Amino acid sequence: MNNMMQYKDYFGSIHYSDDDKIFYGQVEYIRSLISFEREDVVSLRASFQEAVDDYLALCEEKSIEPEKPFKGSFNVRVGSQLHRQAALFAQQRGVNLNNLVTDALERYLKGESLENASGITDMRYTVKTSSKQFTQGAAQDNLSQSKLL
Repeated sequence: MNNMMQYKDYFGSIHYSDDDKIFYGQVEYIRSLISFEREDVVSLRASFQEAVDDYLALCEEKSIEPEKPFKGSFNVRVGSQLHRQAALFAQQRGVNLNNLVTDALERYLKGESLENASGITDMRYTVKTSSKQFTQGAAQDNLSQSKLL
């Protein structure tokens, strides 16, 4: 992260205003607005750390819980069709939607394939009876193998 600093689990952005000849930033990933600025990069880090320390001291003084970035939950809007598909996919594999999404994110961020995701049992199956083939409950009219979902 070339444009971010980290201190005490908080992240600060780094920006430069050529008009004002000043470096500035704010604490990211929390709702509170905590900003800082300085004329050089070295002192900008000190300003960021001071801003975080001041915020934590103010929270303690007022007996309020400081906001923490990345608390481990977030809302994702995926649309009803994708939501339904994901919920059914998870249910068919005996996992909950949170575990499915967590596994998918971990694999995506590692650059791994999502096929046969670890921790999720691959429950694809094909049953052949007489002249119909049933794949995950959907009938097909021939006996040839088809690609499973």
